[in-house]
Amino acid sequence: MVAAATSPAAEPLVRRVWQALETVMDPEIPVLSIVELGIVRHVRLREDGLVHVGLTPTYSGCPATELIHRSVREALLGQGLAAVVLETVLWPAWSSEWMSEQGRQKLEAYGIAVERAPAGRIACPRCASRAVERLSEFGSTPCKAHYRCSACLEPFDTFKCI
Repeated sequence: MVAAATSPAAEPLVRRVWQALETVMDPEIPVLSIVELGIVRHVRLREDGLVHVGLTPTYSGCPATELIHRSVREALLGQGLAAVVLETVLWPAWSSEWMSEQGRQKLEAYGIAVERAPAGRIACPRCASRAVERLSEFGSTPCKAHYRCSACLEPFDTFKCI
């Protein structure tokens, strides 16, 4: 049985888990936490003391998944939380809409645009021009596409709107 995250007994521990998860940075984009990226699906405390953390990769074949799991374990162990079960949640698939606004701003400052629904709403993260062209369906990672700005001529990646 799962204790509700809002129950008085669960709140401090669940809050501690979320705080630890906020320190886990995405290995491919080290300015962004996995919480800001929106891949943490849930934190649940079971009555038997096990904490379940659900993680959804940005891409089903994401090569960073194992490293993220290891980093989450280390962060939670650092908080004295050893009784943790990490779950990979594939449905529904991750969406760029799950990113926090702060995460989007950090990505753009880092030079990565975030495609917003409806598809096609992409602006250059350097000059904010919408005069951009896709150079490749795949950028530096499979969950990104590669673009070039027609105004400032700078290339950039964007997270695909999945």
